[in-house]
Amino acid sequence: MNARLREIPYNYTSFSDREIVVRLLGAEKWALLDELRAERVTGRSARMLYEVLGDIWVVQRNPYLEDDLLANRERRAALIGALRHRLREIEKRRQGNDRVRELLVAAEAAVNAFERHFDDTAKLRARVRKVLARHTRRDNIAFDGLARVSHVTDATDWRIEYPFVVLHPDREDEIAPLVRGCIELGLTIIPRGGGTGYTGGAIPLTALSAVINTEKLIAIGAVEEILLPGCHRACATIRTGAGVVTARVAEAAAAAGYVFAVDPTSAEASCIGGNIAMNAGGKKAVL
Repeated sequence: MNARLREIPYNYTSFSDREIVVRLLGAEKWALLDELRAERVTGRSARMLYEVLGDIWVVQRNPYLEDDLLANRERRAALIGALRHRLREIEKRRQGNDRVRELLVAAEAAVNAFERHFDDTAKLRARVRKVLARHTRRDNIAFDGLARVSHVTDATDWRIEYPFVVLHPDREDEIAPLVRGCIELGLTIIPRGGGTGYTGGAIPLTALSAVINTEKLIAIGAVEEILLPGCHRACATIRTGAGVVTARVAEAAAAAGYVFAVDPTSAEASCIGGNIAMNAGGKKAVL
């Protein structure tokens, strides 16, 4: 099977066929499929199975297609019907082979889960809107393809799962109730600023995740000498929102006669909240 890396149709992702089969059917079913292919038992049937998995995969990895199918019940029914038709054709060809039947059972379960996903998604979206709209404007709650695609990765370009929802709070005091709402909804919370990190800190690892984008939180105060807890003398301090670009803080410090000793290469794009969260320093931090 090593020579056949891309038999699943529409697979333009970084996932191999093995990884897709494992995600949709399980590791045991990949081993079984590999075994059958090595015995040349499932030629045409394997191609049809890959077509089924390819149709499911391309929708799962393309939020625009998912939104189109969510909005069009007839088109969705046609796709599910085509998937089930291919599985029936495999059943006709299996010639009593119990191992092929085992693969079919797993594929039928995957199609059933795929079908349920749309109703489950529509219901959860409605619930998310109801709960979170109490704390921020409704248009700050984004389920659309563009929002999800632009928040699936950061500078690493690792793409694990698309977020379920992206939140764009207007004010800092919205954050705490939004966090409580996400916990109530069972959503994993991913804070995100400029998305310039190379550590994967802003990457959703579960499909049931909410990215809270802090880029609107751009309040910035003056540099002040403040005696901080645990310090014996006053320190030059500036209070900013999490979404303030790092370079703006450095400029404010320079204007007050100080050097802001944090200098990541992404200073013109990264946000101060992410610098603090990820302990991003840059070459000047050691000085």
